[in-house]
Amino acid sequence: MDMQKPAALPKNPNFSSGPCAKRPGWSFEALKDAPLGRSHRAKVGKAKLKLAIDLTREVLQVPADYRIGIVPASDTGAVEMAMWSLLGPRPVDALAWESFGEGWVTDIAKQLKLKDTRVLKAGYGEISDLASVNFDHDVIFTWNGTTSGVRVPNGDWIAADRKGLTIADSTSAAFAQRLDWQKLDVVTFSWQKALGGEGGHGVLILSPRAVERLESYTPAWPMPKIFRMTKGGKLIEGIFQGETINTPSMLCVEDYIDALNWAKGLGGLDGLVARADANTKVLADWVAKSAWAAFLAKDAAIRSNTSVCLKVIDPAVTALSLEQQAAFAKKLASLVEKEKAGYDIGAYRDAPPGLRIWCGATIEAADVALLTQWLDWAFATAKAELSA
Repeated sequence: MDMQKPAALPKNPNFSSGPCAKRPGWSFEALKDAPLGRSHRAKVGKAKLKLAIDLTREVLQVPADYRIGIVPASDTGAVEMAMWSLLGPRPVDALAWESFGEGWVTDIAKQLKLKDTRVLKAGYGEISDLASVNFDHDVIFTWNGTTSGVRVPNGDWIAADRKGLTIADSTSAAFAQRLDWQKLDVVTFSWQKALGGEGGHGVLILSPRAVERLESYTPAWPMPKIFRMTKGGKLIEGIFQGETINTPSMLCVEDYIDALNWAKGLGGLDGLVARADANTKVLADWVAKSAWAAFLAKDAAIRSNTSVCLKVIDPAVTALSLEQQAAFAKKLASLVEKEKAGYDIGAYRDAPPGLRIWCGATIEAADVALLTQWLDWAFATAKAELSA
C-alpha cells in the first residue's frame, strides 16, 4: 500500500462522538443574541427557553401532546430523572448491548435496587433479542448505542398495546434517525450530540402515558430536587414550558437555537437524516473496498448512521493479543490526529479495539471522504512499523 500522505485535509477534522462537530459555517457570531447576564426566569430568558422547546418539537416532529423539558446534567441527567421518577410499579426489561445501556442496568439494580428486573444483553456490534421483550414490563433501552455503533432498526418491535412504559435513551439518535413517537413514552437526548451543541444540558420528552404514571405513582425512595417533576401529585407544567429546574446556560441555549434554525433550513428532520445517511454511505463505500477495515456491526439493518464503529480485520493485526490490537488501533487514531486530519476517532474505552467516527448531520460528506484517505495512510504506516 502506498504510504504517501494524502494531499488534502478535511476542512473540519472534528469527528468526536460527543461533544460533536459544530454545524457547517458556525461562528461565535451565532451567539450574539444570547441574553447574558440576565435571569433565565426573566421574560427574555423564559422566551428563549420556550423557543428552544418549540423548535425541538418542530424539527423532531414531536406530537403536540408530548411534553418537552430542558433538564440538568446532559442526557445522563434526563435518563436518571426518568428512571428515578417512573420505575417501580412494574417489572423492568433492561436492554444492554453497549456501555450506556449497561450503566442504566447498574443504576436499576444497585441504586434503585429493583429486584424484578430482567436484563437482555448482547455483545458489542450485536443487539438484544428484541422479540423477547415483555411489554407488560417497563422497558429501557438505547435507541442508538453510541459506543457500539448499533441502533434499533425501527419501532416495529415495540407493542402498540403495551402496558408498561418505554424509555428510550436517544442521545445519538435524535436529529439523525426517525423516532417512532407512538411507541415511545420517554425520550432523552443531549443537544451536544447530533446538533453539535455545548455540553451540560439534557432534553426530556414525555408521552401522556408517562405523565399519567408521574401523577399516579410515588416512588418509595427519596427524590433529589433536580429529579422532581411533580408537586402535590400533579406534573409541574412549567418545566415543560421553559421554567427549568435549575439554572441553564443561556449561551448554550442560544447555541442550540442556532443549530435548530440551521436544521430547519435543511428541511428539518428529513434534511438531517439525509445528511447523516450520506456521510455513513461514504464510509460504507470505503469499507466495502477496504482490505483492513470492517464495521463492528455486521448487520446493516442495525448499523448506526451517527456513531459509526469500525474494527481492524487485517490478519496481521487480528493475530495479535487483544492488548496489542488495542494499541494498534490507538496508533491509527494517534497518527491521524497528529496530522490534524481527524480528532477523537478512537473507540470508546469499554468497546472492542477499533475506531469510532461520528457521521451525524453536522459533518460534511467531503470531509468523511478525505478522512478515509488518511485512515488508509495511517494503517499502512502503523502496519509497516508493526512489521519492522
